[in-house]
Amino acid sequence: TLRQGPMSRLLSPIPILALVAVAGLVALLAYGLSASKPSRAIDRAVARGEREPAPSLVAHRLSGGGRASLRDYRGRVVVLNFWASWCEPCRQESPLLERWQRRMARAGGTVLGVDVLDVGSDARDFVRRYRLSYPMLRDGSGEVLKPFGVIAYPETFLIDRRGRIAATRRGPVDERFLRARLLPLLREPA
Repeated sequence: TLRQGPMSRLLSPIPILALVAVAGLVALLAYGLSASKPSRAIDRAVARGEREPAPSLVAHRLSGGGRASLRDYRGRVVVLNFWASWCEPCRQESPLLERWQRRMARAGGTVLGVDVLDVGSDARDFVRRYRLSYPMLRDGSGEVLKPFGVIAYPETFLIDRRGRIAATRRGPVDERFLRARLLPLLREPA
């Protein structure tokens, strides 16, 4: 009998098929990761100093029934905040957002919260616990956040009176960010 060397074993059909299958799986995984990557077009536009129109947003109100839209707030400066009741940084920033809500209301602005992928009763408990007075919407399916490229919570978008995104914060907002980026928007004419 002929003895096969290491090279002939590697070139047999089974290792070649296994190698092709592994390469195919790696290519499929790479495609899946790149295709599901959130869009950062908003962030790039803001970095260039451009204000792109905010994506359409229509969702159910967290309490009280009915639906509301971001367009309903045209003419006002909006702090659009995506959050969830189980999110620890969301808990930490909520008192700050409530203070800014009271301040902004006098200057023609509002915070607009969007509870995402959460249990409705937990979200309503969160609103009561932190005594949040600003309007709240609910995105139970996670569809509303997609055009904004939201992947973590909290994420916040500052929207000018004309409905354009002027600033973003991927992560919790702080006093410094709101003073630097929000106050100038509140001073802009309608």
